Amino acid sequence: MQEVDTIISGGRILTSDEKDSIIHSGSIAIDGDTIAGIGRSEDIEVSFSGRRTIDARNCLVMPGLINSHTHAAMTCFRGIADDMALMDWLNNYIFPAEARNVDPELAYWGSMLACAEMIKSGTTTFCDMYLFEDETAQVARQAGMRCLLGEGLFDFPSPNAKTPEEGFAYIRMLIDKWADDPLVSIIVEPHSLYTCSPSLLKNAKALADEYNLPLATHFLENKMEAKQLKEKFGKRATAFLRDIGWLDERFLAFHCVCMDEEDIKMFADHGCKIVHNPESNMKLASGTAPISSMLEHGITVGLGTDGCASNNNLDMFGEMSTAAKLEKAEMLDPTVMSAKTVVRMATRDGAHVLGMENITGSLKLGMKADIIIIDLNKPHLTPMYNEYSHIVYAAGGSDVETVMINGRIVMENRRLLTINENEAMERVRKIAKRIKRSLEV
Repeated sequence: MQEVDTIISGGRILTSDEKDSIIHSGSIAIDGDTIAGIGRSEDIEVSFSGRRTIDARNCLVMPGLINSHTHAAMTCFRGIADDMALMDWLNNYIFPAEARNVDPELAYWGSMLACAEMIKSGTTTFCDMYLFEDETAQVARQAGMRCLLGEGLFDFPSPNAKTPEEGFAYIRMLIDKWADDPLVSIIVEPHSLYTCSPSLLKNAKALADEYNLPLATHFLENKMEAKQLKEKFGKRATAFLRDIGWLDERFLAFHCVCMDEEDIKMFADHGCKIVHNPESNMKLASGTAPISSMLEHGITVGLGTDGCASNNNLDMFGEMSTAAKLEKAEMLDPTVMSAKTVVRMATRDGAHVLGMENITGSLKLGMKADIIIIDLNKPHLTPMYNEYSHIVYAAGGSDVETVMINGRIVMENRRLLTINENEAMERVRKIAKRIKRSLEV
């Protein structure tokens, strides 16, 4: 009998593996950071003994959720400029507020608050684009969260880089500093095609190729952007990216609301990935991304919340529910975007989008132990006929009781073990007072 660190015992296990296997009365043996055994409880108990056992009876055990696109530190800007069009929101409120306020302190405590919110709603991995990302990396490491981080690149000065050259130097620092870290990985992320010159975009691609890193950007978020980019490049934006060599299996694009069949086919032919952000798209009235067509063309689609200034929360359970219902309403077809499809987008497919499919996103032998446990003994989760239906249409982030990331328990019985959430909230409240004063200038 093999002794392991932890056994999660007796739960209903949704594996999110290639067969979408569900194990009733199942157990998971975890040794160090890795799943050493998974199967029926009676089989696991014969083969493994745990130094610690977590009783998961009457619980749903599943992979931690993957937030494939967010801006963690923007928790500090939650609610400052709601009910506005995208470009007005961005150019007249968000960019000016960031220029006056974003610094390492804001990045650190905003990210800390974001990690607390994400862990408490079942997210174990996130992909971030913002500023002073080394602060976010340090927070994620302390919180025990898995992440893929990239400093936002712009043609114009940002609070962290006066020039694109300074931005690229900062990214190289991140690459060197966090190389081979078990939790923190780096991605190259120019903000968008409308805030970055062709030369910056080409240099970003060259940097990503040099280190074999993923490359990402906001892309075709609304009709105004699509029109602006066609005028800027003299061709459709997707064709421009194809012509400068961006389209490949390491490229992931956020939003993609205004992609048509030609754009989708180009993405599919080159193995590009997409991250769907339905709640942010709805709130900014950007439109509805053609997700059903993307999936029909074989594109891997992940799911993300976007940042707290345009959502305004980081709850992936809410994002799953919105993604499923919005597509049904848009297509006038209740059969599209099934609950199972959406759960895959937030787990296994999300991991594939981030290049982490061999690490996280499913519960299988040899995968890292990124696991959440949902307590089913609640009125709104009773009875249960279909696990996927419950996750998408009934459960919420507050139903997550226990979270394990990389084999480490970071939340138990709703209590965070790696973050002082009261301190994080108080620090962000103080930062918010400074932000409010700056907006009154």
